Amino acid sequence: MTSRAERGRPPTLRRWAALLPVCVVLCWAVAPSAQAQARTTTQEQQALHLLNRLGFGPRPGDIERVAAMGIERYLHEQLSPHTLPSPERLTNQLASLETLHLSPAQLLHEYGPPAAQQQLSREARQAARQRMRIVLEQATQARLLRALDSPRQLQEVMVDFWCNHFNVFASKGLDRVWIGSYEETAIRPHALGTFRQLLGATATHPAMLFYLDNWLNTAPDSPGAHGRFAGLNENYARELLELHTVGIDGGYTQQDVTNLARVFTGWGLPPGGGGGRRWRQAPLTTGPQTGFFFDARRHDYGEKRVLGHVIPGTGQAEGEAMLDLLARSPATARHISYQLAQYFVADDPPPALVQRLADRFLRTDGDIRAVLNTLFHSAEFWDPQQYGSKLKTPYQYVLSTVRATGIAVDNVQPIVRTLRQLGMPLYECPTPDGYKNTQAAWLNPDAMVRRASFATALARGRLPLARRSAGATGTWGSRSRVRETASLPPVNAAVVEQTLASQFSLQTLEAVRAAPQDLQTALLLGSPEMMKH
Repeated sequence: MTSRAERGRPPTLRRWAALLPVCVVLCWAVAPSAQAQARTTTQEQQALHLLNRLGFGPRPGDIERVAAMGIERYLHEQLSPHTLPSPERLTNQLASLETLHLSPAQLLHEYGPPAAQQQLSREARQAARQRMRIVLEQATQARLLRALDSPRQLQEVMVDFWCNHFNVFASKGLDRVWIGSYEETAIRPHALGTFRQLLGATATHPAMLFYLDNWLNTAPDSPGAHGRFAGLNENYARELLELHTVGIDGGYTQQDVTNLARVFTGWGLPPGGGGGRRWRQAPLTTGPQTGFFFDARRHDYGEKRVLGHVIPGTGQAEGEAMLDLLARSPATARHISYQLAQYFVADDPPPALVQRLADRFLRTDGDIRAVLNTLFHSAEFWDPQQYGSKLKTPYQYVLSTVRATGIAVDNVQPIVRTLRQLGMPLYECPTPDGYKNTQAAWLNPDAMVRRASFATALARGRLPLARRSAGATGTWGSRSRVRETASLPPVNAAVVEQTLASQFSLQTLEAVRAAPQDLQTALLLGSPEMMKH
């Protein structure tokens, strides 16, 4: 059934609107990108390449600004994000999200599940579940608002990269409460720092300890072995090797996994941190506010051998020594360098580039900023054949289309819904390997139709990205949530075309200009060129 607004349109225009997602998909399948056709590149194309790869695409005026300031200055700014002030509007938006800067202990105390849920009424349990959702919702708001509006675009891209590399599934128990703290304290401060700092921050954060069950990891014959703390849990040790450091081809064996798990016995949460009362009832001004606790009574103090290294039984220091060894391993350097080259250059990255990045990683003791600087000055990164060659993930696509319109976003919920529909809900990848960033993972007809439908709704102003207060706010799922505005003005196609400058091919522009005027913006935002970066 068509809406009243649709019925008021001429029949030809209604047919165009109904066929738009299909037209976009067909065009995407046959149209070459503008950059792939070019033998040489202009300043504008180079600026667009930077904005697409180091960030989530240009906003109105960005291409002209980067072209005017020069490539080197832009790279320097992005690699030194502390030099870029945050816009006042974004600062105010983030300041309203009170859970962002709470410690794990505070989050568990204020938003965690009641210690004795069986004694609560059904209504009280439902209210507690809704309160737990606030942390995840505010973390999601913060991530999306920063990605959309922060001038520190490379930092936001690296937060996305590392959150996938060190993935934590927010819907697993207490991780719903800790996911915002995990990004805010373990990932974000170290996204452009050293790999060792990042590795240590993720290893000791309660979100990772809980997600991969290392909080249960116990030497079977230790004094602390009882109840659910009954024996070894190898989950974290296995993913630490396979995903976080040396990679699946890193030369480790099952015995290495087992011995590494022995190294990390006792690395866990404070007493009661897994849901009991003792930690949550302790005074919040004292005690283990970081959420990490080494339980010496559950540690295996025997000698271990991991990847050819003998590890004496010294307690917590064993784990730190292993993190040092893994962070400095040539296999880790290759694994991380491959993933960075795949993310920023090509799905199948050039081996010579990966090796240069790995060498840089080892020479700088895992300095992420230095490795990226080498990558961004490489001939492979600037090869015109790489321009517009990578399919955007749903996260990259949705953010880049919204940024291209210049819309000032207050309400991120339409974006949250779209990411869920596209199969990439934030913080909700259940497997430790995180979301993929390659074309094979995301290219299928249904996904392209869904992207085109999002582009159409965005272009016509049907996504309530602005909102007004309607009294007290609650969680997104509650009846007291903020009332969303019905619509925004349609997006002008000329604005999008000007924003993206040379991104569109002549074939795309000709097809767009032949379409009815009120469909032109949707065709641009759903074009083959917008699907790639």
